[in-house]
Amino acid sequence: MATEQATKAPSLKIAAMASAGAAIEWYDFFIYGTAAALVFPKLFFPADLPPFIAQIAAFSTFAVGFIARPIGGMVFGHFGDLYGRKRALVAAMFIMGLATTLIGLLPSYASLGVLAPLLLVALRFVQGLAVGGQWGGAALMAIENAPAHRHGFYSSFVQVGVPLGVVLANTVFLIASTLIDPASFAAWGWRIGFLLSVSLIFVGIVMHRTVAEPEGEAAPADQAPASPIWQVLSQHGLTVLTAGGAFIANNVCFYIAITYAVAYGTTTIGLPRETMLLAVMVGSLVMMPALIACGALSDRFGRKPIFVLGALLSGGWAFAVFPLIESQSALAIVAAITISLIFVSMMYGPQAALFAELFPKEVRYSGASLGYQIGTVAGGGFAPIIATALLARYGTSMPISIYLAATCAISLVCVLMLGRKHDA
Repeated sequence: MATEQATKAPSLKIAAMASAGAAIEWYDFFIYGTAAALVFPKLFFPADLPPFIAQIAAFSTFAVGFIARPIGGMVFGHFGDLYGRKRALVAAMFIMGLATTLIGLLPSYASLGVLAPLLLVALRFVQGLAVGGQWGGAALMAIENAPAHRHGFYSSFVQVGVPLGVVLANTVFLIASTLIDPASFAAWGWRIGFLLSVSLIFVGIVMHRTVAEPEGEAAPADQAPASPIWQVLSQHGLTVLTAGGAFIANNVCFYIAITYAVAYGTTTIGLPRETMLLAVMVGSLVMMPALIACGALSDRFGRKPIFVLGALLSGGWAFAVFPLIESQSALAIVAAITISLIFVSMMYGPQAALFAELFPKEVRYSGASLGYQIGTVAGGGFAPIIATALLARYGTSMPISIYLAATCAISLVCVLMLGRKHDA
């Protein structure tokens, strides 16, 4: 008992620090998504573009970050496996903080012309590189410092960083849009949230100085693979691809709920922006304890059963989300987003532990990160674009619901193919 208590305290500290860093990192990543839905179509593209084309263009720049994420996973995974989780994680945090701050300083299309969207795309790509390396480092810092029978619980704190980042991003947008008149908000008010991301650099400094590296996290020099990413692809390539497939539904359902739903509610249905942002915030707040509960349940009942149930429920709920939004009832909209994110939590809560346990320690950062980031490209990166195109083509939300259900079926099959192969 004494040994367990002694282990618990530093494990909780490290999990909390990793969660804090992840929250601000995801805040940086998500505030871009909110801006892409609400501000960027008019700000960084020609004024004479039709609204639909401008929205697609803004969401396309949002997708660039997802395309960069597997590259970030490979780069930071390589260095994380060879030189330590903490070093790679802190480097990713510094890069993210710098890129997001620079986005907040970008001139608009009216001031800079075509160079403005090009710089926006470049900085979004850098954001993607950073977040691609962040998740693996944060998750493994938490897992490899935790008792073996509590991996799901402790790693779920890192997953909490995602909805916490959403809440922070939407809170900043809500406060700024409430206190600043619409014209000023469009001109400069939106930049406040991006400039605040400089705080991530200070979190990285604190983590670097106060958090210890996981014991034995990197292989000894004489045992370390020359190229962890090559080893994981050559020896565990099918596992990486299957893990990516398992993560598709999680991504699609999540990004439709927090990004596309905002654009759909405000642009298509004509709902107040504040109503949609509030629904996303309430859902994200509920998602936090749900993630921890689902991570803890996976320690007791296994990763797969919780994940499978989440995929099944998400697939069914896909056909309720848009009719509830279309009802224009604030309560129904909050329920639509919140329940969707609870079901997503059943997949995302156990996911960090599930992915980490698939790979041996010497290539774990590379394997878990790459599987995770492949899923984000196939899933979340293009979800808002696909949803927007489906609505434009068919004029109804039903094809979007079918799209969500289909991704849940894909992830269900993939997660059933995965096996627990390694322990920390």
